[in-house]
Amino acid sequence: MGRIRQNWKLGAVAASCMVIGAGAGASMIGSAGAATTSSNAATGTTAAHAHRGLRARRLLGRTVHGEFVVATKHGFVTVTVDRGRVQSVNGQQLTLTEGTKTQTPKTVTLTIPTNAKVRDNKKLVSLADVKAGQRAMVVQAPQHTWVIARG
Repeated sequence: MGRIRQNWKLGAVAASCMVIGAGAGASMIGSAGAATTSSNAATGTTAAHAHRGLRARRLLGRTVHGEFVVATKHGFVTVTVDRGRVQSVNGQQLTLTEGTKTQTPKTVTLTIPTNAKVRDNKKLVSLADVKAGQRAMVVQAPQHTWVIARG
């Protein structure tokens, strides 16, 4: 049970870093041209503050590739996130097409370790069950890898 809890925590930390970083960047960009303060400054709430979380979620939803350095109690670790459409699965190789319909896609081939947790529509499966055309997200940490496919 302890291992599962550690895995969950690492995934939560990675997601939190993405949201916090995106929110901070979005709020800096949004307030860069602001010359006046809001009348709600005494209470600490502003319209920009209320919408920061929404902007962060939108930015996170559009993320195609990210590499994050996360502080843990044992030091710093790098967590990588890749998202796109599955082009092919060949053994332990997963090829993703990252990008959008209107922008030039980038194709990446990821080596998925045998101990990776693979989910397809919320069901635990093997990597061979992931099919071309599905949307997928791969989260790679130093000791764990998760593949989440759907569609």
